[in-house]
This record gives sequence, C-alpha cells and structure tokens, in this order.
Amino acid sequence: MTLKTIILSVLIASSSLGVSAQVENAGGVRRRTGQETQNPETAATVSDRMQNFFESKDTHDADLAYMRQIYRRLDLTKGANSPLYFPEDVIDGQENLFRIILNLVVDGKIPAYEYLDGREIFTDQYRVNVADMLQRFDIYAHEAKGSTERNPKFVIEEADVPTTQVLNYYIIEKWEFDRRSNRMKTRVEAICPVLNRAGDFGGEAKYPMFWVKFDAIRPYIASRRVFLSDDNNLASHSIDDYFNLGLYDGEIYKTRNLRNLSMMQMFPDEDDRKRAQDSIDNRLRSYGKDLWVPTREEYLAMKEKEAAAVESKASGDSIPERTVVMADESADTKTASTARAKKRSSVKKTAKKTAKAKPKVSSSSSNSGAVKSVRRRKR
Repeated sequence: MTLKTIILSVLIASSSLGVSAQVENAGGVRRRTGQETQNPETAATVSDRMQNFFESKDTHDADLAYMRQIYRRLDLTKGANSPLYFPEDVIDGQENLFRIILNLVVDGKIPAYEYLDGREIFTDQYRVNVADMLQRFDIYAHEAKGSTERNPKFVIEEADVPTTQVLNYYIIEKWEFDRRSNRMKTRVEAICPVLNRAGDFGGEAKYPMFWVKFDAIRPYIASRRVFLSDDNNLASHSIDDYFNLGLYDGEIYKTRNLRNLSMMQMFPDEDDRKRAQDSIDNRLRSYGKDLWVPTREEYLAMKEKEAAAVESKASGDSIPERTVVMADESADTKTASTARAKKRSSVKKTAKKTAKAKPKVSSSSSNSGAVKSVRRRKR
C-alpha cells in the first residue's frame, strides 16, 4: 500500500466520524455535546420549532364566511370529562390536567391571563401576576431557584395543590367556516380551571382562576396519555387528542354577544335555557351541511334512505334505523319475504286454533233430519 493511499483512507475515516457526531436541530446542523445528552431538563424543554408546530394559525377574516365564539362549562363529575380529573395524585409520573397547567404557570413556562368574564384579551397588559394569583386563591408556595423579578418562579408542595377542588373547566371554542376549504372548523382557543369552594353565604361558589391559551399547553399535553373509559384501560389517546377530537361533554354557558350576557341572564327559565343551548348546538353543527349542495347520486341515496325509513316505520318497526342500512337490494327483498312468510304462518296457526276451538255438531242429528225430509217428499 502506497503512502498516498494510506493518507486518503485516514482522511475518509476522520470525515465519517465528524458526520456521525452531528445532529439536526431547528433546521440546521450542529455538534452534539455530552452535557446536552446527560441533562434531562434540556431534552424536556419545548423548543420554538415544537411550539410553532402546535400553534394554530388564525384564519384571515377575508377567508371567513362565518365565525362564532362559544363558552362551555366542563363538569368533571361527568364520565366523559373524567380523563381531565384523574388521577387526583401523582401516580407513576402521571398527572391530571390541572397539575400540568399550574406547574407550567408557576414555572414561568407559559403565560396566564386574567378572567374578564366574556371580554378576554390575551395580551401582556392582562397577564396574571403569579404571586398575586397564588395569594388570592390561598395556595401556599415559595420561590424557586433562579427566580427573578421579570421571570418569577415558584414551587408548590404536593399537599398544597388544590386538585380536588377543581371540578370544572371553562373553555372557549371558535367555530369558523373557511371559504377556501368550504368546511366548518372548530378549535379550542383557551381553557380556564375553576375552583369549587364553599361560598361566603353558604353553598358552593365557583372561582375561575385564569385563562391559558390552548396552543401554549399543547406541546406539553401531546405526550400525556390517558384512557377514555373504564371499558378500555389502554391509554391510546393524549389529552391533546381528547380536545381536538371533541370528546368532552360541555354545556354552553355563554356566547359572545354585544351585551355580554350569559345564557342564564338571557334565559332565566331552565327549560328555555336548555332549548336555546340545544338550538345553538344544532345550528353550529348543521351550518356547514346546509351550505353543501349534494350531487345527484348523493341526493338519490338520501331519498332512498328516507323512503326506506318511512316504509319500515309503517310496517311497525319501532327502530327504523336498525333496518334502513342494508348490504344490497337482495338482502332487503329477503328480509321482506321472510316477514311475509312469518305473517302467513302465523295466520295459518291462528286459523287452526280457531277451528279446534269450535264446538262439534252431532252427525246423527243432522243425518236424521235429512232422511225425514226426503221421506216426506216421497209421500
């Protein structure tokens, strides 16, 4: 082997080692340091790129044909909302949503905003002072290491976190119809934990704590897995999926309006309020459908389905939706013929039972009457 060949092989080996020591980060290439790989806090830090990935871009007003802002109350005692409440305590590193939000706020990782009861403004002017907020709700905490006046940080002991008192959440939903995609889109804009404590004059009072923007907490809850029901203990969805899929059950307690009135103020009667809430929900969910013009095939399929539902209802089926959807036309014909055959067999059985139930007439009496009549004619 010549000296030139040896030098080339050494250069190739050194260049391959340099390539293997580089990692891709934020669109660029840089060297990985040993300190970075050994520090778990650095690995858990949410980067700007990750934050931008989870951030929902607001649709331009020129592209919107419709927009409505809805305020919902999530009752954590309902089964559908229980994934947000449990576990009450930290178990195997698993925390509920309130612990996650509170820790992010007191650590200074995400901003919190004042609850203004329907006139929320998410700007620095209305940003919550964390120390005042903790004092207002009687949550004991002490300053953490690295806390500064501009970026205060606090530590709350496990026993001082009022997890069991947060039994409600307020969320702000945005319903938008986009002209470009011709679709109705809904997304959660902000979330507010609500403390349930004894009121000054007895009873239970609700104390909204603060608003946090949902996009700000998404990078932290996207990896927190929860199981959605007691029937399936596999944690296959994250808390982020839970909100984006609309798996929560929340009643409308307010809509954005000029007078800034809640549903209870607008509809004092409970029945009227319930009808208004259902009406708003139905209008929101059917708005996009009403604007959609079906094709000829879709229109004929819809009419056929309606006719099948009317026919099944007329035949006495108490659950017409159960028999409307068929694999093909032959299956429908087979079902109808089976029903007719059962009906004929039931009629025959009824006729036989009726014939058996009739009283028998004596044959001797009938024959003797016939003979006597004939003999009279002969005479």
